Amino acid sequence: MFSQAGFLGTEALLFLDIATVYFALLPIFLGISISYAIKKQYKKHFISQSIILAFTLILVIIFEIGVRLSGGFMEYAKSSSVSYDFLVIFLIVHIIIAIGSVGGWLYLYISAFKEYRKNGLANFSMKNHKKIGKSIFATLTLSSIMGVMIYIFLFVL
Repeated sequence: MFSQAGFLGTEALLFLDIATVYFALLPIFLGISISYAIKKQYKKHFISQSIILAFTLILVIIFEIGVRLSGGFMEYAKSSSVSYDFLVIFLIVHIIIAIGSVGGWLYLYISAFKEYRKNGLANFSMKNHKKIGKSIFATLTLSSIMGVMIYIFLFVL
């Protein structure tokens, strides 16, 4: 996986193509999960969030291991026609947003689970959950878009 050619027709390796496609689709997956909550299908919302969050964390770990094993960002940047300085700044901003959004998502998931176990659904604070959830969705979407853009900067342009 960490040395096999990808399937998107670029010089990227398989794990990079898989991660890029997944993160391009992540906002859609999240939107479907959120639609369950809007329809008051809270069990489906919780299960889908659990699966999406777990899969995202596993894919991030695979991605990080693969990048390290295959030479790292600097190795990929050598082949890009995009300015190295721009790539580094863009990557730093992406990492900050990604860490914040995934950290926020974990916080929201764990705190919602704890509140549900303690108080049940009848006393669940939807207002705070929705407000934080909207912010997390926005930052995860932005992070996903930026990740896809980094792939384009490194392997397409």
